[in-house]
Amino acid sequence: MTALDLSSPVAVVGTGTMGQGIAQVALVAGHRVRLFDAVPGRAQDAAAAIGARLDRLVEKDRLTGAGRDAARARLLPAADLAELADCSLVVEAVLERLDVKQDLFRALEDLVDEDCLLATNTSSLSVTAIGGALRSPGRLVGLHFFNPAPLLPLVEVVSGFATDVSSATRAYEMARAWGKTPVACADTPGFIVNRIARPFYAEAFAVYEAQGADPATIDAVLRESGGFRMGAFELTDLIGQDVNESVTHSVWQSFFQDVRFTPSLAQRRLVESGRLGRKSGQGWYDYGDDAERAEPHTAEQAQPPAYVVAEGDLGPASELLALIREAGIQVREEDEDHGSRLVLPGGGQLALADGQTSVEFRDVVYFDLALDYRRASRIALSASQDTSPQTLAEATGLFQALGKDVSVIGDVPGMIVARTVARIVDLAHDAVAKGVATEGDIDTAMRLGVNYPLGPFEWSRRLGRNWAYALLDDLHLRDPSGRYAPSLALYRHAYASDKREGSTS
Repeated sequence: MTALDLSSPVAVVGTGTMGQGIAQVALVAGHRVRLFDAVPGRAQDAAAAIGARLDRLVEKDRLTGAGRDAARARLLPAADLAELADCSLVVEAVLERLDVKQDLFRALEDLVDEDCLLATNTSSLSVTAIGGALRSPGRLVGLHFFNPAPLLPLVEVVSGFATDVSSATRAYEMARAWGKTPVACADTPGFIVNRIARPFYAEAFAVYEAQGADPATIDAVLRESGGFRMGAFELTDLIGQDVNESVTHSVWQSFFQDVRFTPSLAQRRLVESGRLGRKSGQGWYDYGDDAERAEPHTAEQAQPPAYVVAEGDLGPASELLALIREAGIQVREEDEDHGSRLVLPGGGQLALADGQTSVEFRDVVYFDLALDYRRASRIALSASQDTSPQTLAEATGLFQALGKDVSVIGDVPGMIVARTVARIVDLAHDAVAKGVATEGDIDTAMRLGVNYPLGPFEWSRRLGRNWAYALLDDLHLRDPSGRYAPSLALYRHAYASDKREGSTS
């Protein structure tokens, strides 16, 4: 099955930001595009806006003048839905209401040919439910573009329960022909990206609600240690708190209020107060003209220890030993069988976050996971009231000697990056086990859809087979609500033999 021929006209119904973006993508790919909106005049206005964006592409040397003129000639506003009758593909980008979409596709089904592909750009509704209103639901497929559609490469191609394989294949090949990177997924709440991304926001908000750290510090740790492009608080301010919370609430409800997807009470209060982020001038941060930039907590300079004793294997943090030696600090290695840790000169311990709390052990400081300890510019430390000031100072000085800023947070099990990554890895394994998507498509979706530094399975391979399961199991013991209970898929992965044929992560 091949993509649509360029001679086949494409229709876009709904002329908001997303509809205009999808129309522009189809135009630049070479299709004739018909724009329709139920509100009179909006299709013409949208065509003018698309034309202006094509002008800007010419100014940036991303499109020739001749290419712009040809694209404009192929763009036709439609005054009536009947004008879409000869289209080979209709993509809707209308209001996110099931009844509105169902009514639209019923009307289209009576107009277009039987081989016309119908596509919904929904981000939160069930493709299966939308298709349930059709006589021939097999021709309906989800085509979830990401905003802005002309710039972001990812398209989730969603098969509803009744979607024909041929329809999904046509949609997939068409997205690829348009220069996009398609990923195939089953019809599940949130599809791939909005399902698996929930912990990125949820765990940051949970640390904040537990008074473990302030938003600026959590964001800085996610960026400068975890390698994420933006922190959860600044990203939701950019998205819009109302939009982000709505998606979270939709996924939670669609999974029958599964505790793993529970919305944040702190975010709910933010939305109720009208603090919606950048668009309202205030969200987690203040965006007023006179607002001061919120700065993360950064510890004062401390004296580094003269030496550390390495007991056991530091696992994902093993590269720290080389960095410590390069900083001129002596490393004494001991092959002990009672844990993986660094012992400091004062007798205190320094350990990678593992889902336990500092208060459970005598004089211990935990440090957070980093994407790359050599390149990380900030490290978070966690200590309890029982941690001695000397141990905290030695731990702080050690990481500062490695060239890192240090943020000291509260006694939060799993800290910030570690618990976030572990939960993302868990949801990804669970999604594959339930037939949502392949490992490769999930990694692609999370890297391209939300700019994660690594896909969940790339993280999983880097961290080791048992790492995420062990951390979540520890967290589950301390919070038995079910939020951190590892999935059966992650359990199987953690304890499966590495000798399995075809084992990849």
